[in-house]
Amino acid sequence: MKTKITALLAVLFLSISATAQIDRSVQPKPGPAPTITLEVPGEFQLKNGLKVLVVENHKLPRVSYSLTIDNNPIVEGDKAGVSSMLGAMLGNGTTNISKDEFNDEIDFLGARLSFGSSSAYASGLSKYSERIMELMADAAINPLFTQEEFDKEKAKVLEGLKNSEKSVSAVAGRVGSALAYGKKHPYGEFITEETVNNITLDNVRAFYQKYFNPNNAYLVIVGDVDFKTVEKNVKKYFKNWEKGIDVTTNVIKPNPNVPATQINFVDMPNAVQSNIALTNNVDLKMNDDDYLAAKVANYILGGGGEGYLFLNLREDKGYTYGSYSSIGANKYGASRFEATAEVRNMVTDSSVVEMLKEVNRIKNETISEEALKNAKAKYVGSFIMSLEQPQTIARNALNIKLNNLPADYYKTYLSRINALTVQDIKNAANKYFKPENARVIIVGKGSEVIPNLEKTGLPIKYFDKFANPVDKPVFSKPIPDGVTAKTVVDNYLTAVGGIDKIKAVKTVHMSGDVKIEGVPIPLTAEVKYMMPNKESLEMNAEGMGTLMKQKWNGTTGYMEQQGMKRDMTEDQIAEKKASPALFPETDLDMSNVSLESIVSINGEDNYKLKVVNGDNEIFRYYNTSTNLLTQVESTTEAQGQEIKTVVSYNNYSPVNGVQLPYGQTIVSGPQTISMNFKAIKVNEGVTEADFE
Repeated sequence: MKTKITALLAVLFLSISATAQIDRSVQPKPGPAPTITLEVPGEFQLKNGLKVLVVENHKLPRVSYSLTIDNNPIVEGDKAGVSSMLGAMLGNGTTNISKDEFNDEIDFLGARLSFGSSSAYASGLSKYSERIMELMADAAINPLFTQEEFDKEKAKVLEGLKNSEKSVSAVAGRVGSALAYGKKHPYGEFITEETVNNITLDNVRAFYQKYFNPNNAYLVIVGDVDFKTVEKNVKKYFKNWEKGIDVTTNVIKPNPNVPATQINFVDMPNAVQSNIALTNNVDLKMNDDDYLAAKVANYILGGGGEGYLFLNLREDKGYTYGSYSSIGANKYGASRFEATAEVRNMVTDSSVVEMLKEVNRIKNETISEEALKNAKAKYVGSFIMSLEQPQTIARNALNIKLNNLPADYYKTYLSRINALTVQDIKNAANKYFKPENARVIIVGKGSEVIPNLEKTGLPIKYFDKFANPVDKPVFSKPIPDGVTAKTVVDNYLTAVGGIDKIKAVKTVHMSGDVKIEGVPIPLTAEVKYMMPNKESLEMNAEGMGTLMKQKWNGTTGYMEQQGMKRDMTEDQIAEKKASPALFPETDLDMSNVSLESIVSINGEDNYKLKVVNGDNEIFRYYNTSTNLLTQVESTTEAQGQEIKTVVSYNNYSPVNGVQLPYGQTIVSGPQTISMNFKAIKVNEGVTEADFE
């Protein structure tokens, strides 16, 4: 299965006419930084501690409400995930209005309402502004916590964890934070199946009572409203929000940076590319004098397509689709600098070397005046454009309060940007970018990348997918006497039910849920096969119908996505014809199959078979204990780039006497698709028309 997921560029031309004589031989001098007039939001505070900021803007008949509760970071420990559960349950009805009635009214008003564990957001037409505020307040003050809703949300969290097991980016994010901050730090702890199963509905209620209160809360209101009316309504609907007990949590210090550069490696045999993050902790706050210098330095290094990292790793070397960097600021002194890239396995070591080179370059070399000029222009332009949005006024005012900024912080923003010098940038880079104390966290396929990574001379420490230190994995084991490619294939055919049962399978109909990493909407898939070599895939989105089709009738085929239909190419047709869609082991030419080795996948030994098909090589992996197929690797070329695809199979169960996988995960390039089939039917529900 292959899916391909336009950017639209808008260009505004400004023409200027002049009657005065212009000396075109003289380059115009830059004018002074524009004078910015910043509106000050109206403010008031309730007796319960709720602080309210109001920005009136009457250009559009709309209003938005943003609630932020400024709690210290909280360690959830053996109940990690309780805050996520709370956020998911808030906004699903109140003790005064049932869930269905509540959601129906939100839809009727054409409004939006969402909650987090310490936040809420609502928006809609200003003519419904009072009712929207009332619903938001009711949901915040009188949440409806039911066992039924808790069980549903808990099941969703557990399903999400299961779907992310084979996601390289999910593992990279979890391990990166845990190693950088520490697993007992609020920013380093993570949710597991065990911690979720420790959570009860009473835990969610207790967390709400303790932390979701107005003591440190800010309500920002922006839009077509009147200050006096807003003040009256806020007092009316939020006055009964009881002030809680002041909770002071000590924010522990994050892990120290490592004494010298080291590679922290996580082996994921299903990885089709390496996820690299060169990272060190920083203590950077928005009110630091060098905050803007650090942000501009980061922009020049890796803030976009003109950054050092991008120009080197993508434009010059072609190692990746993009390489970027980021630097965070945090009032608790716990943040990170990161330089990242997702690269082909074969250039993992070279990418690490080049990333280190570029970070050291901005520390050791003085940037050009042109680079600084361009970076300043970016920040100045973005700031001025942002002021067109009334939300910016409110966000800036809230930032001043949350981050202890001086009152004129944004009034002096442009002058402070324009005052930056190349030496300021170099000083900030040397202070905050620490490659000499950095972890190079890599999640990838160890058997393909470790030999070359060892040649970099950097020490390598190994970790599992939950940031626990482990020994260096054994990537290949000796093959026992008597085991050949043929015995592996024969044992597989026996394990799935035997050749007679396999031949009795004429059609297979599979349906279930789909998760695409980065796509939040619920998806379903229907997959159909007909022997000897026909297949159909249809992917649907809730409320949106069919998003994608892929049809193959044994001779020709096509792919259709978002109404765009494209016939299969000659290469794709040849690939489809090369082997049956179901049980290709029944039709393998064993003269083209070789047993390569025994490798570990998810801690279990697997036989690795290489299947040569013309110029293509496909690797198939079979569990040494169950003899079942666990993984298939293939490589294709698109737009001059090699794209590796890994399909993993799990959760086998018998259907009509044949073992079939109810779980499949497809990793292709940066995309991960997880399919969890709920129903599989053999020899029913499939016709020839399904493949046209």
